[in-house]
Amino acid sequence: YVLIYLKRGKTWLIKAGGSKLHTHVGYLNLDDLVGKKYGETIKTSLDEEMSILEPTTQDFIAKSHRGTQIIYPKDAGLITTKMNVHSGTKVVEVGTGSGAFTTHLANLVRPDGHVYSYDIREDCIKLAEGNLRRAGLSEFVTLTMMDAKDEINIRDADAAMIDVGDPWSVVETVWKTLKGGGLLSSLSPTMNQVEKITIKLEESGFTDIESVELLLRNIEARYGKTRPAMRMIGHTAYLTFARKIIHNIKS
Repeated sequence: YVLIYLKRGKTWLIKAGGSKLHTHVGYLNLDDLVGKKYGETIKTSLDEEMSILEPTTQDFIAKSHRGTQIIYPKDAGLITTKMNVHSGTKVVEVGTGSGAFTTHLANLVRPDGHVYSYDIREDCIKLAEGNLRRAGLSEFVTLTMMDAKDEINIRDADAAMIDVGDPWSVVETVWKTLKGGGLLSSLSPTMNQVEKITIKLEESGFTDIESVELLLRNIEARYGKTRPAMRMIGHTAYLTFARKIIHNIKS
């Protein structure tokens, strides 16, 4: 795979070789990409110059085939930092969706960690399989179609991510999968969801509970005219974090 970059951030993620890439600035013969080095440029049939770049994991995520809303990079970065995800981490994910965040997790835990991801929808599982395969990360993920409200047979997970409409409903199940002190994160579009999961976390053996919202604003840098962009991504989601505790009851 290569990332074709046009000015102003327009990109295409494609396989080198084969047919043609048709764009609004002309077409590229994909066979002409074979043998090129990353960083070189190539011209379209209309003499428009494009750059040939090596795709990053974020490029694969951004270009994921999706049937659901994906987690934005600004949120994904804080989530994985708070969850302390790194090579060797065992992660449980409730709500696979299109597998975009699953791809991000898999890239971080490899080569010695693993992601166990669950979703109730068969179409989501199949979509995630394709996106993970395209990114070359399938071996680091186990996808399972089931309702996470049922028993998950994973124990001593280092971290868990919840991305479903009723996150409070799976808190107790996730508690069982986590090791002592294990890290939980949850993504919620609305404040009433945050309220409900916070109450459930307090009742279910979690501490260090906090919720945040991140806002990202681009800067348009031009000589003598640098200023914030007129448009920005506003609200995406509220993020809730917590840690598992085990109450020792004295006899």
